[in-house]
Amino acid sequence: MAVVPAVLLIVVLGVGGAQQTVPELCSPLTQLYQYIDRSFYWQDKLQDTTLLHGAMRGMVEALDDPYSEFLDPQEWTRFVDSLEGKLTGVGIEIAIVKNVLTVVAPLEGTPAEAAGIKAGDQILAIDGETAEGITTSQASSKIRGEAGTTVVLHIRHKDGKEEDISIVRQEISVPAVRSELVDDGRIGYIRLSRFDSDAATEVNRALQSFGLNGLDGLILDLRNNTGGYTVAAVEVSSYFVDSGTVYSVKDTVRGNQTFSSIGNQIPNLPLAVLINGGTASAAEITAGAIRDHEMGVLVGQKTFGKGVQQSTQYHFPDGSVLKLTTGEFFTPLGHVVHGVGIAPDIVVPEDGDPREAAITWIHEHLGSRMPLPLSGTGL
Repeated sequence: MAVVPAVLLIVVLGVGGAQQTVPELCSPLTQLYQYIDRSFYWQDKLQDTTLLHGAMRGMVEALDDPYSEFLDPQEWTRFVDSLEGKLTGVGIEIAIVKNVLTVVAPLEGTPAEAAGIKAGDQILAIDGETAEGITTSQASSKIRGEAGTTVVLHIRHKDGKEEDISIVRQEISVPAVRSELVDDGRIGYIRLSRFDSDAATEVNRALQSFGLNGLDGLILDLRNNTGGYTVAAVEVSSYFVDSGTVYSVKDTVRGNQTFSSIGNQIPNLPLAVLINGGTASAAEITAGAIRDHEMGVLVGQKTFGKGVQQSTQYHFPDGSVLKLTTGEFFTPLGHVVHGVGIAPDIVVPEDGDPREAAITWIHEHLGSRMPLPLSGTGL
């Protein structure tokens, strides 16, 4: 009977305020477990933990929210590793978009990118098995695997073309930050791949390495950055936003909150932020903050539009975790991001070069300091 108490806990968390009492609401679930326990033919297959996790997973799936998930201990470990750029697989971030498993972005320098996987590609099958109705955790488990093995993804590209793509899995460790001087050393370029726990420190290290007083401008590349920790987004944004709101959030657990810049210590050089359809979540927080405070121009394509945040404070004794959508975030000017995305100020086609467009814009604003009045709405 180990199933019942934990399931009751989930119900208390998920449906507080329901008309039925918790025992009344859970009575059919208890009866179902008891009937299975005494009547299922293959008794050797019965494992309380498996049944418990199945019930918990099913309850979360019934929310019909692609970002809320029940993660067993192994799935939770893989999730945490992915936030820090450590995984064995092909190197893609996935989400459920309009009930279809979709690539948010391939990670830079990974087998998926090399194989031609693009942001917005739909995954219709994995190793010949349909991906219809699959969760992101289930899909991740199928796509990941031992290094050296192969996974076949049946992909539908944004132009409607479908193809099977075979990808050899690898051990993947993607650095969060890569930086260099471009345009004959006149512009500092920072590629930020994810907002992990060290993102702000690494961005600051890159900025200090440039010799900022001698630069014409900066490029912050957030393309295919699928997010990470929101606190890291605030810290990174603070290098480019002098003061004021970075983002606000409506949250059922913590209430309405506003998160502000902790203070900028670098010159406000002309700043171009590169975005595309793989720019999501925490990356959209930073792009939106820079845009709303007119501290930089957005260059590229519209962002993904993941403007909700999940809480993972629900940890259970066996190591499993509830990742639950508890809030929605908004840009400093109150613009909605979720399901909408953030549009660029300078549109560059997918086959174009946004770095060149950014360099051109910086040349047009030599000697200027941000903030500058920017044309376009940005959203």
